[in-house]
Amino acid sequence: MRLQTKLYKCHAKYALLGAVAALAMLACAKKSDNASQQGETAIIQNQGSDTMLNLAQAWAEAYHAVAPGVSVEVSGGGSGTGIAALINGTVDIANCSRKMHEEEIKRAQENTGQVPVEFLVGYDALAVYVNKDNPLDEISLEQLGGIFGEGGTTTTWSQLGVSVPGCAKEEIIRVSRQSNSGTYEYFRESILGKTGDFKLGSRDMNGSKDVVDLVEHTPCAIGYSGLGYNTPNVKMLRIARHTGDTAYPPSVETALNHTYPIARPLLMYSSGKPTEVIQNYLNWVRSDAGQKILEEVGYVPLPATERIASATGGKE
Repeated sequence: MRLQTKLYKCHAKYALLGAVAALAMLACAKKSDNASQQGETAIIQNQGSDTMLNLAQAWAEAYHAVAPGVSVEVSGGGSGTGIAALINGTVDIANCSRKMHEEEIKRAQENTGQVPVEFLVGYDALAVYVNKDNPLDEISLEQLGGIFGEGGTTTTWSQLGVSVPGCAKEEIIRVSRQSNSGTYEYFRESILGKTGDFKLGSRDMNGSKDVVDLVEHTPCAIGYSGLGYNTPNVKMLRIARHTGDTAYPPSVETALNHTYPIARPLLMYSSGKPTEVIQNYLNWVRSDAGQKILEEVGYVPLPATERIASATGGKE
C-alpha cells in the first residue's frame, strides 16, 4: 500500500512538471509575439534557400535599423532544409527558390496544426555559368539537357563547337547542387521536365556561391546558380528555348518579360497566418525599401503592382 502511494505521488509530481513545462513553452511563444509591445527584442527565425541567403541577410540587417525591436536570424542550408524546419515548427519563415510540394504542406499541417502561407518576394533569373575564358556565349535548353540529363550524349566542349583554353581533354565538368536545393530541382525541371533526372558524375556543391567559385577556377566547368552570384571572373551564357532560337541573357528585364527561359519566383513561407511582428517584416520585404535591396543584391524585384504600398516595419 505504501509503495502504491509513493508511485501515485511520483506520477502526480511528473504530471505537474509536464504541465508546468507546457505552460512555459506557451509563455515563450507568447513572449515572442508580444516582445515588441513590451520593449523586448522579438526574434524571427528565418532559414532556407542558399540562393536567397545573401539577400535574406541583407534584408535582416537593414530591417533592424527600421525596427530595432526585431531581430531576424538568418541561416541557409537549401530550400529543402528550410521547408523541413517549417514542417518541424522550428522556424517562423522558410526561404524557398521553389514552391512547397503538396505533401510538404500536408506534413506541416499535420505536425504543427498550421497551413503554410506563401509570400512572393521577388524573382531570380537562374544563370548558367562557364569560365570567363570559355568562348561559348550561348546555349539552348536542349543542349543543356544533353550535358546534364541522364542519357545525354554531350560530354566534350568540341561537341558544342568550341575549344576551351586550359581544358586539354575538352571534357565538360558539370557543376550542380545537392538534391535538397530548390535551385537543383528548378533547374532539373526546366531542362528535363518533371520526370527527367540528372546523369551521375557531377560535382555537387553545398551552396550557390560554391558553384560559381568552382566554375571560376575550373576552365572545363559549367554550372548553374542565381543571378545574384555573378562575378567578373565568370561568364553567364545567353539561353535559348530551342536550338536556333534567339538566346537571351539573364537580367531583370528578360526575367520580367519572360524571354529568359529559366526565371523563377523567390518565395517565403510562414507557418500559418503570420503574427503581427512577422507580417510587418514580410510587408517591409515586399515594399519599395525591401525591393530596392533585392535589386541591389542582384535579383529581380516585384513589379510595382505586386508590392506593398505602405510598410512601416513596426514604426508608425
